Amino acid sequence: MHPNPRVRVQQQQRIRRRADQSDAYTFFNLLTNPELLDRVESLLPEHRERLFPPTETLSMFLSQALSADRSCQRAVNDASVKRLIGGLSVCSTHTGGYCRARARLPLSMLSGLTQHAGQAMTAKAPSAWHWHGHPVRLVDGTTVAMPDTAANQARYPQPRSQEPGLGFPLARLVGLICLGSGSVLDAAIGGYRGKGNDEQTLLRTLLDTLASGDLLLGDAYFASYFLLCALRERGVEAVFEQQGARRRSTDFRRGEHLGVRDHLIELRKPKRQPEWMTPAQYAQAPESLTVRELATGGKILVTTLLCPKQTPKSDLRALYRERWQVELDLRHIKTTLGMEMLSCKTPAMAQKEIWVYLLAYNLIRLMMAQAAVLSTCRPRELSFKHTLQLWIAWDHYGSGTHHDDKRHALFILIAQQRVGNRPGRVEPRAIKRRPKQFPLLTEARAIARENVRMHGHPRKIK
Repeated sequence: MHPNPRVRVQQQQRIRRRADQSDAYTFFNLLTNPELLDRVESLLPEHRERLFPPTETLSMFLSQALSADRSCQRAVNDASVKRLIGGLSVCSTHTGGYCRARARLPLSMLSGLTQHAGQAMTAKAPSAWHWHGHPVRLVDGTTVAMPDTAANQARYPQPRSQEPGLGFPLARLVGLICLGSGSVLDAAIGGYRGKGNDEQTLLRTLLDTLASGDLLLGDAYFASYFLLCALRERGVEAVFEQQGARRRSTDFRRGEHLGVRDHLIELRKPKRQPEWMTPAQYAQAPESLTVRELATGGKILVTTLLCPKQTPKSDLRALYRERWQVELDLRHIKTTLGMEMLSCKTPAMAQKEIWVYLLAYNLIRLMMAQAAVLSTCRPRELSFKHTLQLWIAWDHYGSGTHHDDKRHALFILIAQQRVGNRPGRVEPRAIKRRPKQFPLLTEARAIARENVRMHGHPRKIK
């Protein structure tokens, strides 16, 4: 909230004027937006009229992702109460019908809606949200745990360092996120281990999401020769941190000197063909690639932006600091929304659950983008958790009041809380509050239960 009351009142009045003239739709009626409604209808499977049709099922699935209690029972109970309030007939509170309806939702519908919402948002982003005229795309990977079932273990095996029965299946998720709006543009899901499940391989399946003129920003894991070549073919610029092995051998006395610890170098095509490439693809790859290396902010960056006048070192240093935003975005998805541990017990449903979380995240981001446009700020200045809390409260207390004349009030509330600008912030990765002193489970649960029956619980650790 702005400390000056006069400025705050002026901001609220400006948002009201713009909201009255805006044709934007907020989260509460996003699924009835004509553009998105066409997209929903095009992705709907053939279905009979049931208690849980696809659109109702999707809304309930989204509600689960945004709720502290993510059980199917809570979702069904909530829908049953809403039916009663709406004057409809009493329905069963058993969860079987809803669970079967969730299983019928096509994965392509959930992923397509997520991609459509993210790409539509970034396509309408003001040019002020770009960097030197480039729409910036962030890339990073993370892992997601899920229930320890045989089906999940077969598709998403746990790390080899964990004994059977003591770990959880892990999926690897790589996402492309818009720096300007914070929306997820696309994502790829694979296993935690196994051939073809590394972050680079998953990213290659997403390259068609990038458009000419985009700029891809990532950490040192992505600074590979063939990825840089693929991006150049698509007209996409790149800024990565230099890989560790190459960083140790960097010599700024070589190549074309551009400034202090800033030069152009020529990378040669690796002599060994990667396993994922075909001989034809390897032969078509260029024999060399000119890139720019520069040392700034304690890091060595590699980029395809070769002109130091158009993209000075100071600008690139400031841009790379923004890479941290993707870490915060993944934290919002996993911790704030609660995707760190999935609840679905089959691989097919686990994938759907991930896409529902990403869709819910994009819908919250859409509200933030609309509030940012109307309050003349950037979406990154607004609080994701604040927006999420407002929507949950609005949905709980404002049922039946989701009209256009209320939009400006919601936008004002969203725009009131700004996140702090704390560049270079460093926090220890440690917690002050100690967890409860339970011993770790070091044997299969069935064996541990039998030991408790035979010998009782172990004494409490002092």
